[in-house]
Amino acid sequence: MSLERHELPGLADIEAARKRIEGVAVRTPLVDSPTLSKRFGLEVYLKLECFQPIRVFKIRGAYNKLSQVKEDSVIAVSSGNHGMAVAFSARAFGKKCTVILPENPVQEKADAIAEYGAQVLKFGKYHNEREEKARQMVAESGAAFIHPFNDPAIIAGQGTCGLEIAEQLKDIDSVIVPVGGGGLISGISIAVKAKSPGTKIFGVEPVTAPKLSAAMKAGRIVSVEDPHSVADGLIPPSVGDLTFKACSENVSGVFTVTDEEILDAMKLTMRAARVFPEPSGAASLAALLAGRDVDQLGKRVVLVVSGGNVSQKLLGQLLTS
Repeated sequence: MSLERHELPGLADIEAARKRIEGVAVRTPLVDSPTLSKRFGLEVYLKLECFQPIRVFKIRGAYNKLSQVKEDSVIAVSSGNHGMAVAFSARAFGKKCTVILPENPVQEKADAIAEYGAQVLKFGKYHNEREEKARQMVAESGAAFIHPFNDPAIIAGQGTCGLEIAEQLKDIDSVIVPVGGGGLISGISIAVKAKSPGTKIFGVEPVTAPKLSAAMKAGRIVSVEDPHSVADGLIPPSVGDLTFKACSENVSGVFTVTDEEILDAMKLTMRAARVFPEPSGAASLAALLAGRDVDQLGKRVVLVVSGGNVSQKLLGQLLTS
């Protein structure tokens, strides 16, 4: 796949991405949860992307992208997880890496990025501010810009998660995917729809950062003012043109959840599955807890637990609450 091609990847691109990331990103478990199934009256399965080497799905897209980058230096903007994935991948390919984080990132994520050898810059409150800064640095340095979601190579890499889901479980009624900028749900939806056209794909995002919900309703990309949430990975102000196109074509609906519901879902995941998700990773279960329009899900439902980089502070609070 050409890096210059700005169009959605297809199934062949996702299959090619799987070959590139083999031996780096792992085939994560997809497990049933008897406790959650009984509670919700469904067949609930968890796709555990928190078991990736860097505890988040982002390694799939970042490694696929960097495997095709010719420049010796790369620059990324991130709330944390994408930065970790790019730093990890840049180290593997011997490239210099700079990651621009918000002014108040999750410290554990910032530390991990630095440990992988990347330079960490803290700038601005919102994704758009960081992206503008990154593009300015790219223009000055000639480095490659690694977009967190609106890139065909990133989407294709994330789509390998969807290939696994379709291969690991048959007759899936619905897959629920956390939505930040939409890279993961775009890739998963393309792969799953190609393998299992009858399966429905649903997104879930914070009610305080409803960029995909707003875009789907308006029929165009919408920028949300002051997006915020305890789920720091789900708060870009808007989706991209590629991810909006993929979601418009493949996504059946988008749930919105409150921070309280996300935190309750984190605690329930810990108790029911002995898995420790970060807030973004618990959003899929939060959609079931919220109970909004879930009758459209069918019986057999996969929840994508997208990451497990939860801060020690928040984890401590949840374990003692």
